[in-house]
Amino acid sequence: MAKMTYMGGIRIHEGKELSKDMPTTVLLPKGDLVFPLSQHIGTPAKPLVSKGDTVLVGQVIGEADGLVSSNIISSVSGTVKAIERRLMPTGKMEESIVITNDNQYNKIESYGQNRDYMNMSKEKIREAVKEAGIVGLGGAGFPTHVKLTPKNDSKIDYVIVNGAECEPYLTSDYRLMMEESEAIIEGLKIILRMFDNAKGIIAVEDDKPDAIEKLRVLAADESNIEVQALKTKYPQGGERQLVYVTTGRKMNSKKLPADVGCIVNNVATVAAIYNAVANSMPLTHRIVTISGDAAAEPQNFKVPLGMSFSEIIEAAGGFKVQPKKIIFGGPMMGNSMYTYEVPVTKTVNALLGFLKDDAAVEESACILCGRCYFRCPLNLLPMKLQLLGLNSEDEKFVELDGMECCGCGCCSYICPANRSLTQTIVQTKQRILEKRNVQHELYELHKDHAVNE
Repeated sequence: MAKMTYMGGIRIHEGKELSKDMPTTVLLPKGDLVFPLSQHIGTPAKPLVSKGDTVLVGQVIGEADGLVSSNIISSVSGTVKAIERRLMPTGKMEESIVITNDNQYNKIESYGQNRDYMNMSKEKIREAVKEAGIVGLGGAGFPTHVKLTPKNDSKIDYVIVNGAECEPYLTSDYRLMMEESEAIIEGLKIILRMFDNAKGIIAVEDDKPDAIEKLRVLAADESNIEVQALKTKYPQGGERQLVYVTTGRKMNSKKLPADVGCIVNNVATVAAIYNAVANSMPLTHRIVTISGDAAAEPQNFKVPLGMSFSEIIEAAGGFKVQPKKIIFGGPMMGNSMYTYEVPVTKTVNALLGFLKDDAAVEESACILCGRCYFRCPLNLLPMKLQLLGLNSEDEKFVELDGMECCGCGCCSYICPANRSLTQTIVQTKQRILEKRNVQHELYELHKDHAVNE
């Protein structure tokens, strides 16, 4: 049966074969760990510790500050070495808690205690998710407890689990679906307890048939859970695209999924919800992919948050040669960096090293071929929006629906003139939003900038 799809989008070299069949390896850190107080959309957490304090695994070291914020949890036991600004995978300097690992991994008393989660109230479940510091692990970083608290629970018809993983080279979600599929199913069941009228949909691109089959077997006896196979096409994991192809409902930049009766969470987020609610295990670890054609041994690792990516690269055999380009996240929407001496954060799922920098090419004049228009999943005019952005014609930019851009990068990828379309459009959106100074719209910009959420 033909699958519903959206207009535009691209087929792209996936590169997943480099690491998809490599089972996840658990890796322990050697050096200090760095915990940024801002690993989420919204207000940075407030530090609850001071230099010299002793901390335990599972301890809240940064407390959510306000409605849109998230707790920061220590993944090791040890001593607070410093609270200072450190470089992040985003390229920004962020206030961070630096902990010297004592390698004992002593835990807080409640860590790992089983709970009868099927008899917990909605309020208790949401509180457990909040305490655990869970955010969107597909890259968006929106605090999950806020997402699970819409205005009206009864108007949520679908809880969609995003297992598309449409970004090239990334395989962390695939390995999670293969190795921790039970946690995904149980996590979805926990979420569904909060929405009495909702059906669960696990959406996976059809280039992952073994993951689809495994999830379908586990969900066979769950009458309100369906596993949907989606066409393999980028950006299938974008929130607006995912809602449309699974439910037929349409969104724009002024709407949240809840406004059309949907809640969307990444598979890793759903597994983290299970671990937090059922096993009293806050968010302290995540799976990351090390890949790219410069990587000596592409692999997937489960690592503690705060661990240096330099240690993970070392465990993966380093690079064949020094990469020409280093990217944190996927090659389409990730951040290019000059160093990998940065910590693992909640929102970073990969480090990719490439022998060539495909973006380091000279732009030429637009040839009016229209490819960017035909491949835009939102039916925009990227070539026109770029010109308006470069000329600071913000009013016309808004009139041409420039604020609808999800930053997926399809236009730049397909452009034969190598125009920096996406970069200019996203920067223009940021400039306009900063002028408006509206927190909700800033959330929308960042949310769209992670296609795996």
